[in-house]
Amino acid sequence: MPSPENASTSASASKSPEPEENAAETAPKAPVTFKSLGLIEPLLDALESLKFTNPTEIQSESLPHALEGRDIIGVAATGSGKTAAFALPILQKLWDEPKGLFACVLAPTRELAYQIAQQFEALGASMGARCATIVGGMDLPTQAIALAKRPHVVVATPGRLLQHLEETKGFSLRTLKFLVLDEADRLLDMDFGPAIDKILKLIPRERTTYLFSATMTSKVAKLQRASLVNPVRVEVTGKYQTVSTLLQHYLLVPLKDKVVLLVYLANSMAQNSIIIFTRTVRDARLLAIILRTLGFPAVPLHGQLSQSQRLGALGKFKGGGRNILVATDVASRGLDIPSVDVVINYDIPTHSKDYIHRVGRTARAGRAGKAVTLVTQYDVELLQRIEKVVGKKMDAWPTDDEEVALLKERVHEAERLAINEIKDQDSKAQGSGGRGKRRRETGGGADDRDRDDDVVEAGMPSMKKKSRR
Repeated sequence: MPSPENASTSASASKSPEPEENAAETAPKAPVTFKSLGLIEPLLDALESLKFTNPTEIQSESLPHALEGRDIIGVAATGSGKTAAFALPILQKLWDEPKGLFACVLAPTRELAYQIAQQFEALGASMGARCATIVGGMDLPTQAIALAKRPHVVVATPGRLLQHLEETKGFSLRTLKFLVLDEADRLLDMDFGPAIDKILKLIPRERTTYLFSATMTSKVAKLQRASLVNPVRVEVTGKYQTVSTLLQHYLLVPLKDKVVLLVYLANSMAQNSIIIFTRTVRDARLLAIILRTLGFPAVPLHGQLSQSQRLGALGKFKGGGRNILVATDVASRGLDIPSVDVVINYDIPTHSKDYIHRVGRTARAGRAGKAVTLVTQYDVELLQRIEKVVGKKMDAWPTDDEEVALLKERVHEAERLAINEIKDQDSKAQGSGGRGKRRRETGGGADDRDRDDDVVEAGMPSMKKKSRR
């Protein structure tokens, strides 16, 4: 077995032959295909029906090692085909050894968990692969019944999976063959560390482990040492990157006119599909109501919505029923929404990597896209820091001062109405005891952490104090 140093591979590393081989190597190399990587016919048929024609970089680099049974550390940006990179070798092994509770995938958010489960089911359709999605906000007894049927793959958020491992009679992962930690840096950013440590103690040591992450932080490196054996590292991107087809702009705004300028942007790009990112749940709620009051088809997505509301909001946006999604960072990673034309950062992210992930929702798979970041007088330093990390200066977004001035009165009136509407909603929720009901429905307690990380303001450093909520 090769040492990690020899096995370690990088798509960015030079692949040119040694000088003496140049003369012999005149014929062009055959292109890498899913078949040449060694996948079985049922998976090749599924890939063809899903229109997956050629493997992405992360797939072509990691699949050969994964099919040999090696542990994998994959470092690649979201939207690079990571899910298929770990789903395909698991399904290939499942074909040889069909048994229940064969693999477990841990994901940081519920939406990403549902998306991963859908891809497993699509790729494993001809094999009859069964998948269960175990996340917070859903009925515990119904999930326990699904687990009792021993699905082949369990896709879960850590808080809820641990709850089932500790409380659901008859459920264990003692027969587990594969563990996947997807978006590992995000999992650990959201303080799932203690839950993951407990889960690792409750599953077999003899297993294959895949760890996929957009960035290699010190926390991820520590987790790697604790859970992987002689892994192969596959890295197909630099530390932080934005794609070349993304046009990046900033718009300098006085803080008091921030909402007005956002409405101006939405108005000037009315025919586009837009995601607006906010730092807090309150702003996501407020802006969605303001935009709807002014006639824009906007829908909010944040951590205080129930799971069915979150899936409904995503469905409306993906299906084109609403062309503006106002979201916290719950939507910044992993979600594959194919046709997002514009990303607007209403609040500039505090961390550069959060900026990368947000703007990565557009300009996917070679398409063009725009990102516009609103920058107040207090945010200039943050903008300069982001420009330094992405390695390019952003262009100023042009505005029409007369048009902005005409919007002010209507926007301020819509803002006043929206604030009153939120007050009414909150007082009704408290009056009906809605908060207590919600806690009972979701299982409460530690499981709330998989709801969203915007309880401590998305993108802000985690503070060890209770949310005001």
